[in-house]
Amino acid sequence: MHALPHDHTGTRIKRLRLERHLTQRALSDLSTVPYSTLTKTEQGVIAATPHVIASLARAMRVDVATITGQPYLSELRADELDVLVRPIREALDVYDLGPDPDIAPRPRRLLADDAEQLLADVRAGEIKKAAGQVAGLIQEATTAAHASPTTAGWLLLASTYRTAYDVATKLGFGDLAGMALTRMDWAAQRGSSAVIGGMYRYMRALTYLREGQFRTGDRLVNLGLSTLQQSDPSRERDVVAGQLHLGAAVMAARAQDKVRADGHLAEADTLADRTGEAVKVHWLSFGPTNVAVHRVSVSAELDEYGDAAVVGGRIRFGADWPASRRSHHYAELARAQMWTGELDSAFKNLLLARKAAPQQARYHMTVRETYAGLEAAKRQLPGSFLSYGNWLGV
Repeated sequence: MHALPHDHTGTRIKRLRLERHLTQRALSDLSTVPYSTLTKTEQGVIAATPHVIASLARAMRVDVATITGQPYLSELRADELDVLVRPIREALDVYDLGPDPDIAPRPRRLLADDAEQLLADVRAGEIKKAAGQVAGLIQEATTAAHASPTTAGWLLLASTYRTAYDVATKLGFGDLAGMALTRMDWAAQRGSSAVIGGMYRYMRALTYLREGQFRTGDRLVNLGLSTLQQSDPSRERDVVAGQLHLGAAVMAARAQDKVRADGHLAEADTLADRTGEAVKVHWLSFGPTNVAVHRVSVSAELDEYGDAAVVGGRIRFGADWPASRRSHHYAELARAQMWTGELDSAFKNLLLARKAAPQQARYHMTVRETYAGLEAAKRQLPGSFLSYGNWLGV
């Protein structure tokens, strides 16, 4: 079940609840979401937080995407992105069929350059460009890896699968993202890379974070950290370990476990001191800046919106910080400011999220939920506010 025209999260929650013959009180008890929060969310009076959405999804036994309405198919069609998804799915499907006799792959160096460029494109917010090119590159890299099996070839293939995961995640296709991750792990095992194996577990943990399955996500983080110990000490290993701790911090915060969240942030801080800003190491953007950005996310997940707004407003990005990460941060900051009543500032940060990476912001759940929250506040906002909603398609 996906979004209906002019649908919003609250109406979808109500519809799903009624389909299950649940009263608001019963769903509140099942999900542990406070009754007043549930009723106001259904009415559209307040925005749904990721924690509330995940809790309600678990209670009603549906995917988070069913509640959020992802993927946003009307917008995807308007942007001509929907036609790019099927070729990616088909490219992921032939991973084990060996070399394709109709494909003559280019030299590995050229394939590696293209794979690296696609990773950069995603971080620059060029989602459509990456989506349009990744399927062909996967097919070429698949044939190359099977025809001449080498560590470098398998890891190159793993990189293309990672880009497919990035694209699918940003466009809201959770099933396709999961399929891409499975392929990434398959290729990483053939490339015998513990570091890539650790990255795979980090990305897989994020899928459980989005679904509110924190225990499984936490187990994956621990497995990822254990996997990394199989590699030699290096800056690369520290970067991936640090990113695992950052993901775990947000997961703990969403589970309302402040002690564990702070512990993971402290571990990430220690590693960031060692690595410095390592933006382009596996394109994870790890370093002191990313720790600060995740501190904002952790505070917001713990409903400490005042702290999140203050800390988030102080962060300044270096010139090489990816547009996609800046856009994500501005969306998080806007959410915190909405909850603290700083509505004008919240909208300004939504505008910054769009300016930094428009293709990403258009399909970003936090952007949409924050916009809905600002709309529900019924306060006079600039005329450009309504045009922003038209751009989102809400």
